[in-house]
Amino acid sequence: MIHPSLGRASSTQLPTQHATWSVDPAHSSILFTARHMVVARVHGRFERLTGTLRVNPEQPTQGEVEVSADATSIYTGSPERDAHLRSADFLDADNSPKITFRSVRTEPTGGSGFRLHGTLTIRNITQPVIFEARHTATSKDPWGRQRLLYTARTSINRSDYGIRWNKVLDNGGWLVGERIEIEMDIQALPVVS
Repeated sequence: MIHPSLGRASSTQLPTQHATWSVDPAHSSILFTARHMVVARVHGRFERLTGTLRVNPEQPTQGEVEVSADATSIYTGSPERDAHLRSADFLDADNSPKITFRSVRTEPTGGSGFRLHGTLTIRNITQPVIFEARHTATSKDPWGRQRLLYTARTSINRSDYGIRWNKVLDNGGWLVGERIEIEMDIQALPVVS
């Protein structure tokens, strides 16, 4: 959901013993869902992403996050649709190749849950946004590397980012829904200095 204010009330400050973590693109994903012809849904993903977390693993629901997706890597399973989504009608990937989320604060919601307040930039337009997030695990992989695992969801109005292309259907509805659901599943590895 879009949040009208990024005020600092009830914010949680970054722990002093934070570490830098890098998003593992091979085991992370940014997915989206949009309504198609009012009743159907189209799912897609971005195949190239990067990101950095600054988190204390003992306080995994606090910290800073920056995640970017390569707009040219959008994939819905239809090459023709993907080309249209990359065009100026939608993401305008030639002129704004990165979609970026940057956190500004976290808000605990109990247990491993928290709200991740920040900004989302699409088509070089930046808007405030809140992800409902959860720390799902801190564990070691088979090679002994510690991993932080998170999931986060939000919903945005695409017209807030200048994405207004649409077609009217015979029944009076719209071809493409206004609201876009976004889900991030993130695995992060510590950055070794």
